[in-house]
Amino acid sequence: MSNFDNIRPYRDHEIRDVIDKLLSEPNLVHTMLHYKFPSLWGWTEKPISLFVRWLIQRELKDVDTVKDFQLLIAKYLEANIKKTTSGFSHSGLDKLDPNQKYTFISNHRDIAMDPAFVNIALHRSNLDTVEIAIGDNLLANPLVSDLMRLNKSFTVQRSVEGIKNKFKAFSHLSSYINHCLEEQSSIWIAQREGRAKDGLDKTDPAIIKMLSIHGKRQRWSFSETINKLNIVPVSISYEFDPCDLYKAEELSSTETTGQYEKAEGEDVRSIIDGISKPKGKVHVSFGTPIKGEFESAEVVSELIDQQVLSNYKLHVSNMVAFEQLDIKAMLKSSLQNDNLKQVQEKAQQALQKWRSKNSMEFSEQAAEFTQRLQQYPQRLHSHILAMYANPLIEKYRLQMDLAHR
Repeated sequence: MSNFDNIRPYRDHEIRDVIDKLLSEPNLVHTMLHYKFPSLWGWTEKPISLFVRWLIQRELKDVDTVKDFQLLIAKYLEANIKKTTSGFSHSGLDKLDPNQKYTFISNHRDIAMDPAFVNIALHRSNLDTVEIAIGDNLLANPLVSDLMRLNKSFTVQRSVEGIKNKFKAFSHLSSYINHCLEEQSSIWIAQREGRAKDGLDKTDPAIIKMLSIHGKRQRWSFSETINKLNIVPVSISYEFDPCDLYKAEELSSTETTGQYEKAEGEDVRSIIDGISKPKGKVHVSFGTPIKGEFESAEVVSELIDQQVLSNYKLHVSNMVAFEQLDIKAMLKSSLQNDNLKQVQEKAQQALQKWRSKNSMEFSEQAAEFTQRLQQYPQRLHSHILAMYANPLIEKYRLQMDLAHR
């Protein structure tokens, strides 16, 4: 028995048994159908369920290894990208050594699709896919847990209580991640716990501290530990966030009442909507490994943030949202009066450049974003506009900060 059996993904020798267990699970097809077709009812459900189960069994009959499963996932993911995006692109992988293992740390917009887009970029480049860090709050549903673990996901035990137990869990996780890098695979982990619902991408130093626990136990210096982790910042940008309405509802509730309570099944709904709803253009930008001498986790976090923001590919939706965002909301977003004008000037220059490059395409994309916004309740507009405008604000503010250093 491995020391990491309680958190690791499934291995090749376990794949077939897990798949057979899933295929015998009556709730699998029922759950899939009712999320896809919520109005399905009565006598129509049984024959459709039988047909869907037969299709799934046919697709999975020759899947015996992790690679088999991921190749099947890749086929459907490519089809999904064609259906739900107006273009997927990536950059930066040509600057990485294909023989190295990396800790990819990215901004976090979507539960399932962030690591999926990272993996499809690697797959298209004939590189090995990553193991994916996922919180145990998302694995409460056994079906979701099995599917995630089949797809090379390992567990971040966030729900443990007590300081000692938390440290033990994070120490265990840190050891597993280092084990992956040394023996098996690159890994992907989000820069913070939970998605950035307000569009503000900032690395939590606690993530870096967790990653460095193993090195401390090995008596490595902090800098040596960070260098061994081979951290590569990754920036993921969506033209349209498929869960923007849900995020705005949460932000509004928190602002109004001071709290937000998730509904039962909300995470599963977000996963399914993130996979199935339109995203517009999507880009994944891989940065360069963070190497050198470092004083603290905060310094490393700042370096990650710099690459995430610098490499963030802006979309027309970001530009239009910034144009429509109220000045007070900009100031509320921590943009100060003294550099508001400079950010506005940079945004206007970018807008003019985009318009002159392809005015018809720009107009169509701008109209699409405006139409999307108008479908949502007016009370949520300020949150949604800020959500899309914040990446632009932070990117241009970083440019100004770096220019003055």
